[in-house]
Amino acid sequence: MQLGIDFGTTNTVLALAGAAGPASLVRFPAPASLLDGGADGASGGELFAFRSCLSFHAPAEDPTRREIAAGPWAIEAYVEDPAETRFIQSFKSFAAQGSFTETQILGRRYRFEDLLSTFLLKVRDYAGDALGEIPERVIVGRPVRFVGAAPDEALALSRYETAFRRMGVKEILYAYEPVGAAFFFARELAHDATVLVGDFGGGTSDFSIIRFERHGGELRSTPLGRAGVGVAGDAFDYRIIDRLVSPALGKGSSYTSLGKTLPMPNRWYTAFARWDQLALMRAGRDMRDIRRMVRDADEPEKIERLVEVLDENHGYRLYRSVSKLKEALSFEDDAEFRFEAGSISIAADVARAEFEAWIAPELALIEDAVDRALADAGLGPEGVDRVFLTGGSSLVPAVREVFHRRFPRERIETGAELESIASGLALMGRERDLGAWTMRAATS
Repeated sequence: MQLGIDFGTTNTVLALAGAAGPASLVRFPAPASLLDGGADGASGGELFAFRSCLSFHAPAEDPTRREIAAGPWAIEAYVEDPAETRFIQSFKSFAAQGSFTETQILGRRYRFEDLLSTFLLKVRDYAGDALGEIPERVIVGRPVRFVGAAPDEALALSRYETAFRRMGVKEILYAYEPVGAAFFFARELAHDATVLVGDFGGGTSDFSIIRFERHGGELRSTPLGRAGVGVAGDAFDYRIIDRLVSPALGKGSSYTSLGKTLPMPNRWYTAFARWDQLALMRAGRDMRDIRRMVRDADEPEKIERLVEVLDENHGYRLYRSVSKLKEALSFEDDAEFRFEAGSISIAADVARAEFEAWIAPELALIEDAVDRALADAGLGPEGVDRVFLTGGSSLVPAVREVFHRRFPRERIETGAELESIASGLALMGRERDLGAWTMRAATS
């Protein structure tokens, strides 16, 4: 049995493939309180898209005990007691950042590999019989380019290696995430084709170009080119928070110190608008300064709101509000943004054109990555027969327009936003020459 694992910034998906036939997704029982009739990948009380998040809680009756949950159970724990629960999401963004060494959670130190292994062990436990015994070899997806201004790929894979071995895996092979999606898409090909796959996750946008040909009834594939950029859905979220939420929490305002009027520190709001950083701000050194700033701020009520969001752990409610706006603007020209939590209420009408102007810098980086993938393959747009777009942000109209400007619309397909990578990674395990498609960590 072949196991493919797509550890994503937003969701994690596992798939199994036997010697023949399609891959099957590993499904988890879903807490009924979180299904809401529309949870990602959920149906019939089960889900396969397992949220990449953790919660840590110390019960009041026994502060030395640690209750740790992951995925929908972490969300459920957070919803029940947000003020006393550390909720961490988008932690994949730390993987290649050498500046992130550890974080303190309820008095204990966690390195990135500790967070990831804690998460993976919870995934294994929640899956139970649906996953069964972990195979000796797994194929794990990795981005073409990790998140960060100067991502350290070797560091990220070394951290992955440590975490996955703690899960009980003996042999770990890594494959580019869009290549996994390409293997999934290739099942539908009736003719030889050169395929460009665009995978839009929470943290990265990755592109691979692959040639698929049939010889003697067997589908063969040749990688031609690839490129990636460390921006995707979370970067779009950043722009929404920066424009709609941060100003109501003090960004752009001022404070008085020693008789001088000074601007509010921008670094607070840069961190606040990023999911991975928001999870750590509450326990960071800046939090003390933010509390003191209430006294010196020219608009103290705004800083009081910032303190409340952090103290009361409103981050997940903010995430839901931002996600709802993005989803609505994928299908409507105008939508309402509404964030309500505790005493905070922020509402605004947003036009799709306005949102697209906010994310223009990220769209330019995505366009550049697409062109670099084509250049790496030595092809122009006319040399690509099919385009397959997957991942949640592929639904953003401005993202699709990047491809509509380069390729005829009839060549472009979207779908299987959550399942394609994991399924493709599992199917890849059947390849006789796995070395052509996978790599090992330098430390293994």
